[in-house]
Amino acid sequence: MAEFGYTLMGEQAGPRQLVRDATRAEAAGFDFAVASDHYYPWLEEQGHSPYAWAVLGAVAQVTERMRLMSFVTCPTRRYHPAVVAQKAATIGLLSDGRFTLGLGAGENLNEHVVGGWPHVRVRHRMLAEALQIIQRLLTGQTVHFDGEYFEVPEARLWDRPAEGVPIAVAVSGADSCRLAANYADAMIATEPKAGLIREFENSGGVRRPRYGQVALCYGPDEQECRRRAHEQQRWFGLGWPVNSELPDPTAFSAASGMVSEDQVAAQIPCGPDAARHVDAVRAYLDAGFTHVAVIQVGGEHQDEFLDFAEKELLPALHSDV
Repeated sequence: MAEFGYTLMGEQAGPRQLVRDATRAEAAGFDFAVASDHYYPWLEEQGHSPYAWAVLGAVAQVTERMRLMSFVTCPTRRYHPAVVAQKAATIGLLSDGRFTLGLGAGENLNEHVVGGWPHVRVRHRMLAEALQIIQRLLTGQTVHFDGEYFEVPEARLWDRPAEGVPIAVAVSGADSCRLAANYADAMIATEPKAGLIREFENSGGVRRPRYGQVALCYGPDEQECRRRAHEQQRWFGLGWPVNSELPDPTAFSAASGMVSEDQVAAQIPCGPDAARHVDAVRAYLDAGFTHVAVIQVGGEHQDEFLDFAEKELLPALHSDV
């Protein structure tokens, strides 16, 4: 049966609100929550970007049932992979085994704060090394690693869940699908493309969870929702090859300057019509995803969305599956 998640989107809310929203999301009936891991927001209008791992630790303490996930962490630039493994093990313990470590190749937006941004082929090779280190540490091994990009003379995790921590890897094409199939327990994608699932499964990822994420902009006034979605989420349609390379919110603003409100509304359902929001989530289910996390655009509009999710969105989705 499909499961549905709520996005703790740190780019549009501060840490205290994110923790509060997580408790409300659990009460509303969401199965899991995912937390973005950024150093910058995409656009200045979003206005936030707290440290995701502190937020996850706090959320682990105020929730009881809802599973948690980083969505996603880059383990190659801001963070060394051995440190990422330690973070994940600690959140796994704090959450009583409810945590999945979501990993990806990263974006210049967040990773350039510690140095230069490598070519995409280098980033994939770095991610492959990082996954080897993290996987071994999370399964209790003492790691000695001497790679092209990372050195681990000796590392061992002293506090970790006995059952380990599941790993999910974000995919966008054939190379990342192969990485996910080789090293991860699940895949992540932000577009409802059945081809990505086929590539993942053909590479060996058969019968593993497939996580998707979809942006919604719920509210009683469709025009206001369209305005808000355009203001805060107009970068959404630029595509991953662009989004992974732009360095800061000013660059994202310039790159998305010609994106119209109509173009954004064509990708992000806006307004009070529950059927449109249900259809946006259903597109992922139809493509073969097993888990779908939703984003509500606009940090100050989470309460009204969570009320809507509890009363209309989640019951409608559960009635379909």
